[in-house]
Amino acid sequence: MTQPLAGKVALVAGATRGAGRQIAVQLGAAGATVYATGRSSRAGRSEMDRPETIEETAELVTAAGGVGIGVRVDHLVPEQVRDLVARIDAEQGRLDVLVNDIWGGDPLVTWEKPVWEQPLDAGFRTLRLAIDTHIITSHFALPLLIRRPGGLVVEVSDGTKAYNDNNYRLSVFYDLAKTSVNRLGFSQAHELKPHGGTAVALTPGWIRSEAMLEHFGVTEENWRDGAATDPHFLISETPVFVGRAVVALAADEEKARWNGRSVDAGTLAKEYGFTDVDGSQPEAFRYIAEVVDTGKPADVTGYR
Repeated sequence: MTQPLAGKVALVAGATRGAGRQIAVQLGAAGATVYATGRSSRAGRSEMDRPETIEETAELVTAAGGVGIGVRVDHLVPEQVRDLVARIDAEQGRLDVLVNDIWGGDPLVTWEKPVWEQPLDAGFRTLRLAIDTHIITSHFALPLLIRRPGGLVVEVSDGTKAYNDNNYRLSVFYDLAKTSVNRLGFSQAHELKPHGGTAVALTPGWIRSEAMLEHFGVTEENWRDGAATDPHFLISETPVFVGRAVVALAADEEKARWNGRSVDAGTLAKEYGFTDVDGSQPEAFRYIAEVVDTGKPADVTGYR
């Protein structure tokens, strides 16, 4: 198996589960050394209170063919992030890919309630987890990344700029969080360009994370049974899909053409030719815009 990222070093911030875990694993499969960070560890759970741990992610990265290094980090604590980057510098002397996938806000979001019915403490905590963590991480990591031209920053969001600009995203705080992450990709692209770096805002589609599978009462083996609850679930994708999107960007010597753009995994799949694990190329956001939002019956024909 070819490993186009052999010799490269990546930091996936927020890699405990979901998209972040598989981004780390796919980078490992491509040959990278991956520092996978998060708050959930075998030493204790985060406020997400889920069983996945950062150590498991690191083991999966190594099993995939890379070098996985799990580090328990709270990315809201600047000193912890500073020490993390100092460790990467001391051990590797380089950083080629930074993925800001930190989130952890799901338990805090009051869905589809107006702002006057939102608990402010939880709302502001959501924003801190979604935005402050990304800024803190970039603040400390980018000086190491720009030592060499060709570095890549991926800001992982929910919804492309084109979609989010025209659609309300379930609550004021969630809407603001995901819109802001897309803008961070744009802003960092401006700052990285003089140093030969690239920043992209990337969104998966309807991702079958561990929590999403549990919500639908299915496993990855029988996930299609979730269509009995919501027939649109058939457009969903595994976290591997967005992981392969990050690998495609990182391995592209002409990645600068994406600088400052907001894209979804489905768009990149059409460009680079990678697929989800079942061989499909789901275009979730095109489907959501053209089918779900227009009230049409569920039919994924032509969308995956």
